Amino acid sequence: MFIPATKEELVKLGWDSLDIILISGDVYIDSPFDGSAVIGKVLIDAGYKVGIISQPDISSTEDISQFGEPNLFWGVSAGCVDSMVANYTALLKKKRKDDLTPGGVNNRRPDRAVITYVNLIKKYFKSSKPVIIGGIEASLRRIAHYDYWTDSIRRSILFDSKADILIYGMGERTIVELANVINDKSGYKHIRGICYASKEKKEGYLELPCFEDVTKDKMKFIEMFNTFYKNNDPLNARGIYQKHDSRYLIQNPPNYYLTNDELDGIYSLGFERKVHPYYAKQGKVPALETIQFSILSHQGCFADCNFCSIAVHQGRRVRSRSEGTIIKEAEDITRHKDFKGYITDIGGPTANMWGMDCQIQSIKGSCKNKKCTNPKLCEQMNINHSKQIELLKKIRKIKGIKKVFIGSGIRFDLVLEDKASGDKYLSDVINHHVSGQMKIAPEHSEESVLKIMGKTTASSLRKFKDEFYLLNKKMNKKQFLTYYFIAAHPGCELKDMIKMKEFVKKELKMKPEQVQVFTPTPSTYSTLMYYTGINPFTNEKIFVEKELKKKRLQKEVITL
Repeated sequence: MFIPATKEELVKLGWDSLDIILISGDVYIDSPFDGSAVIGKVLIDAGYKVGIISQPDISSTEDISQFGEPNLFWGVSAGCVDSMVANYTALLKKKRKDDLTPGGVNNRRPDRAVITYVNLIKKYFKSSKPVIIGGIEASLRRIAHYDYWTDSIRRSILFDSKADILIYGMGERTIVELANVINDKSGYKHIRGICYASKEKKEGYLELPCFEDVTKDKMKFIEMFNTFYKNNDPLNARGIYQKHDSRYLIQNPPNYYLTNDELDGIYSLGFERKVHPYYAKQGKVPALETIQFSILSHQGCFADCNFCSIAVHQGRRVRSRSEGTIIKEAEDITRHKDFKGYITDIGGPTANMWGMDCQIQSIKGSCKNKKCTNPKLCEQMNINHSKQIELLKKIRKIKGIKKVFIGSGIRFDLVLEDKASGDKYLSDVINHHVSGQMKIAPEHSEESVLKIMGKTTASSLRKFKDEFYLLNKKMNKKQFLTYYFIAAHPGCELKDMIKMKEFVKKELKMKPEQVQVFTPTPSTYSTLMYYTGINPFTNEKIFVEKELKKKRLQKEVITL
């Protein structure tokens, strides 16, 4: 069943009104990879009547008012990507394409979509029900943050949007708890995983430097971010608050991660794996080709790369679905009328972290002053690919499946660290799960830059590359590695890119095409370094390239 997106669907269902209306900056694809689809299904499963409005026209009342006002609340998300990242390149040029818009044309997603959609609701519904914002744009902008597109520190998006409540992180549990208390007309301020505005500070919570201080003092900004970042694990995080003018942003501790059974339940709710028919008529959606027959195996990532926001949004602990439900999902996919025999991906933020964990993390939460993979892999981390090998083997044997691809990036240093089953895993991936090319993301070659990025050393890349091509030769395969690199990351000078060009030519013997200029996105350590020019782990000044022409030059050194 699709979540209703038209009034006609409400009539067919016998619904005279909706409890909750979701607004999304993405077109509605009924897929486990569509955050609004997942939230909508979870709420419907909890007994609520839910409708969805995708990419509403912000110049009229027609789209936003089609269902009237919800009985309980509005839920607003910019979509799967921050709208400013979706709309602009790292060199601040408007993007022409949007894979999550019908026709693939970037003409439906407004800048600062969360703020724009909340304003749209409040414009046409003066005495509206509560507005709850969530998704990655709201989650990563929940405290005072550096905004690359205005080169300034912005207030919490809760204040700028004038929403009532902000859900941060993966909100499946939180949204149902909120729906229940709003339905019961009881208080919500005790619920974990939310932010709200208050006239008073919260006793027992940690105080962040106030908005006014962090806009004037970069060391205060670093202090703020360190405290914020270290309080993101449900098992050991404290609540925090931050003063903005005369009010306080209150952030309750993170909500508890879903259990394995709960995670299995959510991804077993039944997804159509199609664009909703109403929106499908408006044009082909390019993203559907990638996600339609992909399987999400886990949430979270323990790699902690400094340029990545996953740790703040999804969390540093990996939560894996059970083998049985993943296999059942694969079997269900074979019965989809559009399925041609090819599963395009089985993975998560990192493909080969499924089933891996740390016993200390599961009991005490993520370490606040220690990273799992940087500067070296923690000995407490259970790195073992054997379960993944068996899972992939079982899925390959399912009738109707011709090929199972791994489209998510593989963390190659984990393969090397797994002395027991790493070679077997890589061998199986080469033999069964790639088609011509395998994606890895070394990001750079120079040790000084890699250290600032929080990435593994170039020596690991060399070792993995040699192993990959040796196995290909043994199997009589002609497959290649595809490398992702970043230019103009904090700490990276033009000379570093010149050295990387020499490395790529000599060591990798290829000309990389997948090179992107670093984009400072909210709530990452790399963005913190970009804004302050300071390495927060050493308090040393570092070089930061901020001129657009010179950023472009760093990329062109490699690509031209």
